[in-house]
Amino acid sequence: MAVGKDRPIGAVATLGARGYPHIRSRTGGEIRIATGAEEAGFNPLDLLLAALASCLSMSVRIAAREHGQNSYLTEVTVDVTAEKDAADKSRLSAIYADIVVTGELSADMLDHIVQRADDLCTVSNALAIHPIITVRNECFREVEASIDPDDR
Repeated sequence: MAVGKDRPIGAVATLGARGYPHIRSRTGGEIRIATGAEEAGFNPLDLLLAALASCLSMSVRIAAREHGQNSYLTEVTVDVTAEKDAADKSRLSAIYADIVVTGELSADMLDHIVQRADDLCTVSNALAIHPIITVRNECFREVEASIDPDDR
């Protein structure tokens, strides 16, 4: 694995009284949010699923390299979908990741690679934790509330 400077991580969403959030990453990337059913673009859930798909695909390639199999790997496609909970549409009941690997890898080696990729994927690991949320009122510039994941 390459050794070098850590990439800044994080994003800021700014939302006015109307419209959609403007998202900017710590590295300057920007994304337009779309929430209409027929509107092209990413909604917040799409971004989460896209993050998982891209992280798993890169993790498969890293794991193949760790196992000395990178030259046998032609392509990785990861299709991530989710189901909303029937009783509470603000919750997911399941997330599915379908990984398709093209290349000359044995079934046993592919199993090792995918298991290692799951261990490596920061996004899938992050899905197991709750965020620590703080709320600040800019009029007073002090912390108004904090939500501890252990209190959920």
